[in-house]
Amino acid sequence: MEYLLTIPGTLPNLNDYIAAERANRHKGAKMKLGSGNIVSAAIRQCMRGVMVEKPVFIEYTWIEPSRRRDKDNISSFGRKVIQDALVQCGVLKDDGWKYVVGFSDRFEVNRENPRIEVLIKEIK
Repeated sequence: MEYLLTIPGTLPNLNDYIAAERANRHKGAKMKLGSGNIVSAAIRQCMRGVMVEKPVFIEYTWIEPSRRRDKDNISSFGRKVIQDALVQCGVLKDDGWKYVVGFSDRFEVNRENPRIEVLIKEIK
């Protein structure tokens, strides 16, 4: 089985999160919580009732409004927030090695419709 999760817009990048953590640990926690809430809302909309029992491979497509942000900064914080939200919402049992066997990243630009597409593929 394959499941597609679409998250509208963009999430903060790793540099934003590090800056927030350095400014005040509560500010960093608030940023992670806010991002998690955005992802959780998308999960509830796109994946209502989905509970994946098997290990998965996750394909991320990061569709940015421009090429301004570095690819590694976009995906680093985003993957963490998305996988944590998938566990919190009950879609995945855990995001450890046993349940997430790997992931890949692709990057595109679309000024009118930035988003994150997360394709979750069950592994047999």
